Amino acid sequence: MEPLSNWPAAERPREKLLARGPESLSDAELLAIFLRTGVKGKNVIQLAREIIAHFGGLKKLLAADQECFCQFKGLGQAKYVQLQACLEMSQRHLSEQLEYADVFEQPAQVKAYLQARLMSRPNEIFAAIFLDNQHRVIGYEELFSGTVNAASVHPRIVVQRAMALNAAAVIVSHNHPSGVAEASMADVDITRTLKSALQLVDVRLLDHLIVASHQVTSMAEQGQI
Repeated sequence: MEPLSNWPAAERPREKLLARGPESLSDAELLAIFLRTGVKGKNVIQLAREIIAHFGGLKKLLAADQECFCQFKGLGQAKYVQLQACLEMSQRHLSEQLEYADVFEQPAQVKAYLQARLMSRPNEIFAAIFLDNQHRVIGYEELFSGTVNAASVHPRIVVQRAMALNAAAVIVSHNHPSGVAEASMADVDITRTLKSALQLVDVRLLDHLIVASHQVTSMAEQGQI
């Protein structure tokens, strides 16, 4: 295949990003910048496309464990380490953006942070963001984990952690590995139970966010809290 250096500058991923911004790039083009070079007989764009096709999408590639990741020719332990570092930097960046902000003023950032944390997890994870009385973030904790379609939630544990952190409010969240960001009846029931339990210790439940691949649903926005 034709070397990438022979392509018009406007079509090369690095130059395209500099000229038009990262949002203008396809998944394969973004991955190509990360990979930097191709392999024998394939330029980096062709390699990136084959990797994404092999894993079934960028989301599944990012969620792949080390063994699966390193089995593909052109990837390896060094690339796996680099990718994990990139993902962790992204999560820390989003966390720092929230650290001193009133979450009521940053709903999009809260959703982006939880999506980065939870969307690629293969099993259901139930997490909580604990807030002070000015709705600034005290901490994020993953409290329960489960199977592909369920995680048992114990309200007593959520209340205990809120009290231990001296939280005034809580935002809870869990992911739907199925990719459908809609609240089930079980989600509605546990949300109401959590709200009542937290009210007993004067802690507000502000929202329950459901995270899927490309969407985050707010139960508060839908009037379900």
